[in-house]
Amino acid sequence: MCLPVPRLLRAAAFPALAVLAGCAPPVMPPPPATPPVPRPEAAAPVPPAPSAATLAAKQRYEKVQADLLARGLLRTDGGAADAPFTDRMLADNFIRIAMYDEYRRTPTGLVQETTPSLLRRWEQPVRVGLRFGDSVPADRRATDTARIASYLARLARITGHPIRLAEGTPNFLLFIVNEDERRALGPAIRAALPGLSAAEVAGITELDPNTYCLVYAVSDSAGSTYTRALAVIRSEHPDLMRLSCLHEEIAQGLGLANDSPLARPSIFNDDEEFALLTPMDEYLLRMLYDPSLRPGMTETEVRPIVYPLASRLTGGSS
Repeated sequence: MCLPVPRLLRAAAFPALAVLAGCAPPVMPPPPATPPVPRPEAAAPVPPAPSAATLAAKQRYEKVQADLLARGLLRTDGGAADAPFTDRMLADNFIRIAMYDEYRRTPTGLVQETTPSLLRRWEQPVRVGLRFGDSVPADRRATDTARIASYLARLARITGHPIRLAEGTPNFLLFIVNEDERRALGPAIRAALPGLSAAEVAGITELDPNTYCLVYAVSDSAGSTYTRALAVIRSEHPDLMRLSCLHEEIAQGLGLANDSPLARPSIFNDDEEFALLTPMDEYLLRMLYDPSLRPGMTETEVRPIVYPLASRLTGGSS
């Protein structure tokens, strides 16, 4: 009785084929495969022509960046040379930035007003989904995606909390859009953050030109654990302003909700001196996600913990 010859001829099957040769007809090699005909690559989509509003915004923010740089702002050096800080300064800034909100919600939208808050942060993994407008070309998307992925990995190392790109089931949406695309975001905003009022949605779609970027982070019903967030970055920004917005809004969306003029060196300061996350900011994020703190704590509960925590993290540089 002859055994069937295996259809997939691998090296380990060769001895068995030798045994079977006496009772089976010789196996003819298959004819050479016809090489596949290459398909023409689909042409990359051509971004729509920018509107007058988008062109004006692009020119505006190019001038803004040039002016900031001419004044020595948007620094990327971290401030170690001329802005040293102590553990006491670090703890004080943590209280100012993590335990207060920069804006107060009202029926007619957000009002800039510093108000006390509970400690808030994420407990579930942060899954960031990028949403580019059609106006953003492919090469720009690739650059932004690589930078954001690298920054998220850095934030995950700093905080010890899972933070990554995740297009499938994001809970932190990041829109990079131009003027026209942002004005059409209403349905996407309402779907992502259904708790926002009509005035708050309009505050995003009709964003004031003096607001370079923004983030909304939404807490659970208890009001202290973030479950969703949405950030909007203007695609008209030149390179450094664009990266600066990404650094600040993503970090603020993790729970550092306030800005303070006393925070230096820090991106959590409206003076635009520093463009990118600084060593002080890294300490602030480490403190925010330290196991000794928990969502929902009040300033009174946080104070006796953060001062020794800041001393331990910095080596006691009082």
